[in-house]
Amino acid sequence: MTDQSFSEVFASALNGSPTVVVGLGDEPAALPVDLWVRPADAADLLLVDLCDGATLDIGCGPGRMTEALAERGHMALGIDVVDAAVELTLQRGVSALRRDVFDRVPGEGRWHTALLADGNIGIGGDPAALLSRVRHLLVPGGRIVVELAGPGIGSSEGWATLEGSTGRSRPFRWATLGTDDIAGVAAEADLTVSSVNPFGQRWAAVLTETA
Repeated sequence: MTDQSFSEVFASALNGSPTVVVGLGDEPAALPVDLWVRPADAADLLLVDLCDGATLDIGCGPGRMTEALAERGHMALGIDVVDAAVELTLQRGVSALRRDVFDRVPGEGRWHTALLADGNIGIGGDPAALLSRVRHLLVPGGRIVVELAGPGIGSSEGWATLEGSTGRSRPFRWATLGTDDIAGVAAEADLTVSSVNPFGQRWAAVLTETA
C-alpha cells in the first residue's frame, strides 16, 4: 500500500473512498465521513448552543458545524489543514480557510468561542498543548467548547494512520480525551471546566480561563 500524506488520504475519504483509522483502538475503525458531510442534526445544534459570539471551528472538515453556527447567527470561520475539506465548507456558503491551528490564525485574540467538535481535541496528539494554543486565540473571558469521549472511556495519546483504497497516510499524532480526565488536562492549559454537558449520545465541556 502506497504511503501518502494525511491530506491526500483524508481528501479521498471525503470523495467517497472507504477509509479506516488505525492505531486509536484495538481494531481499525471506519472514518465516519457520512456523519460529517450531512447537515447538522439536533445533537449538533445542542453543541452549537454552547457557543457564544464569533466562533472559530477548528478542524472544520466538510463544514457542517461551521454552517450550523452561521445559520444560528454566529460570525463563524472554519479552518482545516485539508484543501478538500475547506472547499466543501466553502460550498456550503460559509467561510473557511486552509490553516493549521498551531500556525498563525486570522483574528487571534478576538474569538469569543473556539469549537473542537468530532474528536478534534486529538489534533496534534497532546490535548493540553492544543488547549493552551487555542486559549490564546480567545478574547478575555472567551470559551472553548470541546467534544469529548463519554464517562468511563479512557484517554489516550499515540500514533495513527488512515488507510483507504487509494493508499495509507503517513503516521500522525492523535489523542482521545474523555470527560473523566478533562479537568486535569484543562488545568495544565490554565483553563477551568465551566460545565460538562451531554448532548444526544455525545458529551462536551465548556472551558474558560482560570481566574
